[in-house]
Amino acid sequence: MRKLLTFTIAVLIAGNLFSAGLVTNTNQSAAWVRMPSRNASTGIDAAYYNPAGLTKLEDGFHFSLSNQTIFQTKTVVNSYKGPGDAFGLNTPKYVGDVKAPIFPGVYAVYKKNRLAFSLGFNPVGGGGGATYATGLPSFELSASDLVPSLASKGATAYRLDAYLKGSSVYFGLQGGVSYKVTEALSLGVGLRYVMAKNTYTGHMKDIEVNMGGTWTRADAIMTGIATQAQGGGDALSPLISGGAGSLTTAQAVALSIITPVQAATITGGLTQLGVPNAASLTIAQSQAAYYGAHAKYTATATLLGDQNVESTQTGSGISPIFSLNFSPTENINFAVKYEMRTKMDITNKTKADFLVGFTAGGAPITMFPDGEKTPSDMPALLSFGLSFKVAPKVLVSLGSNYFFDKTANYGHKVDLDNNSSTPSTFISNKDLIDQNGVDFSAGLEVNVTEKLLLSGGFIWANKGVNRLYQSDLTFANATNTYGFGGQYSIMKNLKVNLGASITSYKMDVGYVDHVFSATNTLYSPMETRTKTTWLFGIGVDYNF
Repeated sequence: MRKLLTFTIAVLIAGNLFSAGLVTNTNQSAAWVRMPSRNASTGIDAAYYNPAGLTKLEDGFHFSLSNQTIFQTKTVVNSYKGPGDAFGLNTPKYVGDVKAPIFPGVYAVYKKNRLAFSLGFNPVGGGGGATYATGLPSFELSASDLVPSLASKGATAYRLDAYLKGSSVYFGLQGGVSYKVTEALSLGVGLRYVMAKNTYTGHMKDIEVNMGGTWTRADAIMTGIATQAQGGGDALSPLISGGAGSLTTAQAVALSIITPVQAATITGGLTQLGVPNAASLTIAQSQAAYYGAHAKYTATATLLGDQNVESTQTGSGISPIFSLNFSPTENINFAVKYEMRTKMDITNKTKADFLVGFTAGGAPITMFPDGEKTPSDMPALLSFGLSFKVAPKVLVSLGSNYFFDKTANYGHKVDLDNNSSTPSTFISNKDLIDQNGVDFSAGLEVNVTEKLLLSGGFIWANKGVNRLYQSDLTFANATNTYGFGGQYSIMKNLKVNLGASITSYKMDVGYVDHVFSATNTLYSPMETRTKTTWLFGIGVDYNF
């Protein structure tokens, strides 16, 4: 059977907050914030961006500690108006706030002669918490349909209390070794251990319908209708026991088994319950239809009751990392890095869960089944970087990241057909993503004085996803990122980086498939989705 009422809350994958890949964060230092083109870095943050380039550091110990504070606003506008455009969502606009007050980057390097040993710790995916204080369109589409469905009974409006808060962070602990092969060429190899954790808390409660001026709980209304349907079916039992089960109501009237008023009551009750062609049914079929309506409205009442969710997902994986750094001259540096895919599953630990529907066999479908494993890979990544001095105090940096999204598995689900006994299935990224993600960056550094350096940069990124990927909770758009800031040398071996950046996302325009259950009619309202991210970074680099 079709899900009677679905509060569609897509799983919050470890989507990045910023301008990089779908699930990969590349903003891994305060230096990146002030100049977001670091793939050819030969500073301490090369531990992440260009491990082979660490051989260019001075001999000794190098440490870096930075933090970024991030704010993101998500805005979704849904145009759903329901049957005949007579009714729809209470509000078309929904706003979600994402915050990451702590986004650390920690690096340590020991360099001696031709060798450099490095450690790094940072949020390679996710890193924020999203709060939807008033829900999302997918929370309310089915609830809004209660008004036109019950209009004949006096329904004029609906209301509900919907809330969801989710957080996601994929911490990476990385170690590596870099070796200077020649004065121009260095190589690096390393491993990253990724630890994933997602949390979800929320509720869907107090779903009410205004019935003739009185606010009434929707589950109570559905329970009342279910009781009426049960009574209608029970009333037909004597007729069936008496041998009239194979007759239509018209035939039973003609044989004086029932009166015309009784026939009208039987067929009229079925019509009010949404049963088509009620007059053509036999009395036995009418009873089955009444009992079927009882089961339907009982299930709907259950779905409309108060619900809570409290779930945690955890998992881990390992990724090898390879890098190359080549400096043909003192003023030119070229870098390549390849990170292999981090294959990972995350497992649900659920204390309370949302009930979203039932299978064809009547089994409940929940949002986060306890113990269920969800694929949550991080894709392979190929990075290129080039930096060159155009003047003694002016450095230009160029870069690109290519994300192998299509060969990863992000754990997206799609609903199967109405008669399936399995509620949904995971689908491959190749069906969700038309093109692998890619970004291109450019940056500029200028040494204004011996101690002060100013910088800025730009990133354009394309996600390459298609309509199946996009939803009001998880959507990815092409981005433009602008960063600026500076570095100040307090002492020769102590430097402070400060920066700010803003990422604007291209508006996504899509159409949402929604079935109005009362008539089984498909509607596809237009939905627009946008994001804006503000980021502020501060970091300290120290060596001895």
